[in-house]
Amino acid sequence: MSQRPDLRQRRAVLEHEWSRWVPRLSVAGARPGGSAALRHEVTESWARSLSSVDPGRDSAPVTDGGPVHQRWTSSPLYRPVSGLAGELHSIAEDAGFVTAVTDESGTILWTCGGPTMRRRAERVNFAPGGRWDEQAMGTNALSLALRTGRPSSVFSAEHLVSALHGWVCYCAPVHGPDGRVLGVLDLSTTWDRSHPLAMSTVRTLVSTIEARLTTEQPRAGQLRLTCLGTEHAVPAVREGRPLPLRPRQVEILTLLALEPDGFSPERLRAALYGDRPVTASTFKAEISHLRRALGGGVSPRRYALTVPVSCDAVDVLRALEQGDTDTALRLYGGPLLPRSEAPGIEEWRTRLEVAVREAVLASPRPEHALRYGERAPYDVEIHEHALHLLGPDDTRRAIARGRLVTARRD
Repeated sequence: MSQRPDLRQRRAVLEHEWSRWVPRLSVAGARPGGSAALRHEVTESWARSLSSVDPGRDSAPVTDGGPVHQRWTSSPLYRPVSGLAGELHSIAEDAGFVTAVTDESGTILWTCGGPTMRRRAERVNFAPGGRWDEQAMGTNALSLALRTGRPSSVFSAEHLVSALHGWVCYCAPVHGPDGRVLGVLDLSTTWDRSHPLAMSTVRTLVSTIEARLTTEQPRAGQLRLTCLGTEHAVPAVREGRPLPLRPRQVEILTLLALEPDGFSPERLRAALYGDRPVTASTFKAEISHLRRALGGGVSPRRYALTVPVSCDAVDVLRALEQGDTDTALRLYGGPLLPRSEAPGIEEWRTRLEVAVREAVLASPRPEHALRYGERAPYDVEIHEHALHLLGPDDTRRAIARGRLVTARRD
């Protein structure tokens, strides 16, 4: 089995590739600042990328979910970006750029630009449905911005993939009102068209998008519920403010988010308490407290939410329904409300765990099994699946084999 090259070897590879491009770039003065020094963040990204990306690949892979139109129209970025579409088109066409918006996984959801630049971009699948995360396309500005949460640019041969050496990309992550990265806005063009104002233009556009997101959230009264994995002291946030909910009310809110058609009083009571002897007044008091906290956001008689809500568990299920295992895994932080013993929560917890696990076992991508294996150290079948998918010379086999040995031993 070949040995994984260390960082020094990988840096030498990068320096060799870069040395082939610097002379022709410096002739045109295209490299900003005229410096050919390797940036630390680029070197580190190459070191991470070389284990999963072939520098000789000719285009970005297509996302597991296929067409992304539905994902785009349901994205929180859809409305604010659509409101700026005219300006984005004008900037891209006048300056000879392609503008792209990704989701939080690095999948491109929308692009615009002149026909010539768009055709060039489509040759490398810089187009809706293309995956530009680091594991898929190695070092690029989109993947760096998603990883660091900061604006990023990547110039010519700083890209890991040789097919991108003719490009320069400027991008910045878009943060939601709660601080989460929702995606990236990118301006890309050929390296000879690089412009010192491109990055400031991206920053300004992202600031406008984030301001619109903040304006829209209070208008919609958006409620964000985080109920997977970690023990959050304040799992529910509305308009940037935490909701003071007791664990039982968080359980009710979670069930209502997962089943938007709602519950009859009898069925919701059984989902919360099972066969435990709980008085009707206790049950109704919990509902009343939740209704007050939501400003009346629970309908009477048949209990259902009447306010918009976003929920990480619902997001995972939606990604799985769309065949997007990559996004589902990234969002799946662990079991649903792990301390809850409510029968309805336990049922949904099992359904989510099984659905995510089955999606991993059905996926042909070894990184899915490796990522899930981090959270399931004793799942022999997952580790066996990872080994089956990894090539004989893939250095990640050591990780999967070590996990499998440990799982079998225990």
